[in-house]
Order: sequence, then C-alpha cells, then structure tokens
Amino acid sequence: MKIIVDDLSGSEIAGFLDEHVQQMRSITPLESKHALDLDELRRPEITFWSVMDGDALVGCGAIKRLDAGHAELKSMRTTPTHKRSGIASRLLEHIITEAKGMGFTRLSLETGAAEFFLPARKLYEKFGFVRCEPFADYQPDPNSTFMTKAL
Repeated sequence: MKIIVDDLSGSEIAGFLDEHVQQMRSITPLESKHALDLDELRRPEITFWSVMDGDALVGCGAIKRLDAGHAELKSMRTTPTHKRSGIASRLLEHIITEAKGMGFTRLSLETGAAEFFLPARKLYEKFGFVRCEPFADYQPDPNSTFMTKAL
C-alpha cells in the first residue's frame, strides 16, 4: 500500500469522490454537508492524498490550509470493501506527519454527529483529536462535530 499526493486528474478518483459527496448528501441534511467536490479540492490551499493498494484506489484524505499554523482535515474516505482494515489509521498518521512538516501547529476537522460517523469520531479520538467549538467559517450545527489537535 502506498500513499501518494494526487493531482485529482484521474477518472477513478473523480468517481470515488463523487460517491463520497453523494453518500454525505444521503446521510446529512444539505445545509450541514461540508464535503468538498472535485473542483473545490483542486484549490491551491489543499493537498490531497490517495491511498493505493497496487493499482486499486482504496482511500483518500486531504488538508486545507486555513492560515499559517492551522489546517483542516478534509475528505477522509476508505472504500467500503476496505473499512476496518487500518487504511484510515495509516492515512491519518501520514497526514498528521505531513501537516507537521508543512509547519502547521493545529489540525482541525468537522465530521458528522450522526451514528453513521461514530467510527470516524473514534478514529480521530484515537489520534488525539478532541472536541472543540466551530472553527474557520463553520457555525454551530447539531449535525456536526468539530474536533482539533495540537501538532
């Protein structure tokens, strides 16, 4: 398995991310959906990684620069067939290391508050993320959980 910086030009990652956005729309009310689409993920303040198992795309994640010291974790996803296989943990560890190397001192995230997102919240807690108030442009939302970690 390898984790690579992805320029988001391939059709496989485009389809993978479209599935992600569609799934989030099916679970979360539209006004509470914060998943970024492909064009939004191509912005210069975002670094995006894909996780490859041989030639197969099995996961992805990104960070969005908020300011010189603060970044936001975005678009963490693992293929349904590879859930609970350690991919998300390896990717999150990689992203945390990369964020530190980029000079960030804080990494924050927004994830869902629904039961569906419980495994994600447990993963983030395992890596030292704690609940926090909304950050950046987020507003309080009963459908969202906000978390942060000092790096």
